[in-house]
Parts: sequence; structure tokens; C-alpha cells
Amino acid sequence: MDDDSPYDISVSGAADALPPIDAARVREAVTAVLQRQGCRQACISVALVDDASIATLNQKYLAHEGPTDVLSFNLSDEEEAELDGEIVLSWETAARQAAGRAHSSEAEVMLYVVHGTLHLVGLDDQQSADAAAMHAEEDRVLTELGFGAVYGDTQT
Repeated sequence: MDDDSPYDISVSGAADALPPIDAARVREAVTAVLQRQGCRQACISVALVDDASIATLNQKYLAHEGPTDVLSFNLSDEEEAELDGEIVLSWETAARQAAGRAHSSEAEVMLYVVHGTLHLVGLDDQQSADAAAMHAEEDRVLTELGFGAVYGDTQT
């Protein structure tokens, strides 16, 4: 953690992804969301895992069978000012989804990172209007990071 940063962001599994993902870019994406959403202090861990690992978590915590793209766990204590959370995403799902779309695996991973972070700060995508706002915010952040409107690109 940078001593001057209000954010403690750890990334694991980035080097194991195929192709490997730049952990610094993952931290940059999380930071961008936290800053845009006005989060003052946060401790976030991001884990890039394979489909088998995320499928286990998906079953255990959501009772959904099979792999998914990203899971977010808000671990914050209501008494604390700091946001504490974990994001787990499947690099295999990202690679598979990106292969059928017009962007890189890295861009798909960054979409999952931004999406997961937005969930941690309280955005939801269960209702269509909320989903539209969340996806628009994803595209804004990803465009600022140089990836372009990744979510918007997936709608074609």
C-alpha cells in the first residue's frame, strides 16, 4: 500500500491468468471506481481464479451451479468508515467471453474488476434501470482507463 493512498488494494492470481494480467492495472481500475464513487478509505482484495475455483464459491455462497464471471463480498463492518471487500473473478471466463467479442481478455477482466468494485460501493444491477446506470458507469471508467466501452461492446 502506498503510504499516502487511502486505498489498500491487493491482487492475487494475476500472473497465473492466461494471458497474465497486469496487477497494477487491476489496482488502477479499483482505485478509479473508488475515487469516482467518493469512497474515502478502502481495503480491497482482488483474486483472479480459474473456473473450477469460482464455481465452488458460486455454489457455496449463492447456491448457483457452475462458474460465473465475478463475485463481490462486502466485508465492511457497519461501524467502520472503511470499505472492506473482496472481489473474485474468473480469468478463464474472461478469456472465453473475450474470444467471442471484439476486445482482449485484459479488457474483459477489467470489466469484471470494475463491476465487482461497483457492487462493493453499493451499486446494483437487479432492476433494469439500475443495471443501465451501472453499466454506463462501467463504460465511463473503462473508457477513462483506455479500454473503451467494454460493456457497451458486448451488447451487439
